[in-house]
Amino acid sequence: MNRGYWRRLGLTAAMSTLLAACGGGGNDGSNAPTGTLHVAMTDAPACGFDHVYVTVSQVRVNANAQATDSDAGWTAIVPSTPQRIDLLSLTNGVLADLGPVALPAGQYQQVRLVLAQNTGNTLANSVVPTGGAEQPLATPSATQSGYKIIQPFTVQPNTLADLVLDFNACKSVVARGNGSYALKPVVTATPATVSGQISGYVAAAEAGATVYAEQGGKVVRGTIADTTGKFVLSPLIQSSTQGTYDVVIVQNNVASGIVRSVPVVVNANTAISTPAAPIALPPSPMSIVSGTATPTANALVRALQTLDANRYEIASGNANLDSGAYRLSLPAAAPLISTYSSSLPLSFAAVPAAAGQYTLEADAASGATQSAPVDATMSQTSVDFTF
Repeated sequence: MNRGYWRRLGLTAAMSTLLAACGGGGNDGSNAPTGTLHVAMTDAPACGFDHVYVTVSQVRVNANAQATDSDAGWTAIVPSTPQRIDLLSLTNGVLADLGPVALPAGQYQQVRLVLAQNTGNTLANSVVPTGGAEQPLATPSATQSGYKIIQPFTVQPNTLADLVLDFNACKSVVARGNGSYALKPVVTATPATVSGQISGYVAAAEAGATVYAEQGGKVVRGTIADTTGKFVLSPLIQSSTQGTYDVVIVQNNVASGIVRSVPVVVNANTAISTPAAPIALPPSPMSIVSGTATPTANALVRALQTLDANRYEIASGNANLDSGAYRLSLPAAAPLISTYSSSLPLSFAAVPAAAGQYTLEADAASGATQSAPVDATMSQTSVDFTF
């Protein structure tokens, strides 16, 4: 996206997450040319929370992917005061500006996201469970050296470079057995110079649906359809570099919808539906799948659906850090699928053979993975994973 694009988003979004650094280009007083780094943060949907607050104290960058916290070469983007941000306000391209920095021109490899600490009764980082009270969010590693993100990006001389951090709140917040919560950051970075977006509309009755951009059964970006049914998935790396995307639409009591092979072009929007012809999905009964994963595995449990040999993530959740318990709600009806075309509206077809058929996958923090088939046409299914 160009510089004006980010500025317009920042002006229209109160308390979104744009970790921004806008500074002057030119020269820093030495012979080395400089450019400006502008960092932004956005969010994917959260599961079971009304608010997820984090307080950003600084963002650090380094040209060395292996640099440790004490090594030379770090430059920090430090807001005038730490910015407490509700990650759940960062859907559909909403961003929040945190401050400027100038950097020597060149390629950078590592980003560190540093969060402020909770102090006494002052909650820098916290969660508000749906229908519940605000509770502290433990962030031991992120408050010290910062959460490490490896993503190459280039700062050109006398030029603004945009980098967007996608903080996936849904997969980052983990419950504990005593009712408290801890942060296990899941953050990716996207250079905006090679990105575009996908947008569309779902029917008004499905406002609030979760919409994912996926590749190979893994969520790349996520958002929530607003009250008009509109959704925006941004930023997404251009298809000429990254390949096309599958858009997955999930809503409680509604069948899943999938649009395959959606292309993304730099600085452009790819629409898959319009306000006049939104994507409307049929109702579906829901089935609960629950169980446990070995607590020490610190596992993420994902429900995947296979259509035409391709996998799509429909739901996911972190297992409780102490008990290992997890719980997912899945549509039992047949998913509807379409393939992208620039000629709208798209035509969807149900896949009856896939109705309620999922593969449950538990991904441990160590990298180990286990999976098991699940039939969600049953009222409730229990699956345990032992690592």
